[in-house]
Amino acid sequence: MPSYWNGYLFVVLFIIFGILLPVAALWVIGPILRPNNPTKSKRGTYESGLEPIGDAHVRYNARYYLFALMFVVFDVETLFLYPWAVSFKQLGHFALVEMLIFVALLVVGLIYAWRKKVLEWT
Repeated sequence: MPSYWNGYLFVVLFIIFGILLPVAALWVIGPILRPNNPTKSKRGTYESGLEPIGDAHVRYNARYYLFALMFVVFDVETLFLYPWAVSFKQLGHFALVEMLIFVALLVVGLIYAWRKKVLEWT
């Protein structure tokens, strides 16, 4: 028997004892231990303690998604700026030029979005 079978044995034992055994125990013992007393009020929709108003499937305006996308883009930009600012002394002028190009591309994207009237609500 080759030596790598020992590794397969540990994988199989992990799957049996680490995954299948707890899942099977919860599947068998779970319905016995947990309470099951469904009522009409428990099956109802919970909305901050108030009665639900309107339909749950509401269509949102696409502008919300565009604003969210713009937020994510500029949020990620700040995530790139922080490590660069911390290690600016070690990186030198080449990193400054690279970051200026990066910020310039983001400004071009912002101007493009502004011209396409993505940032207007009316």
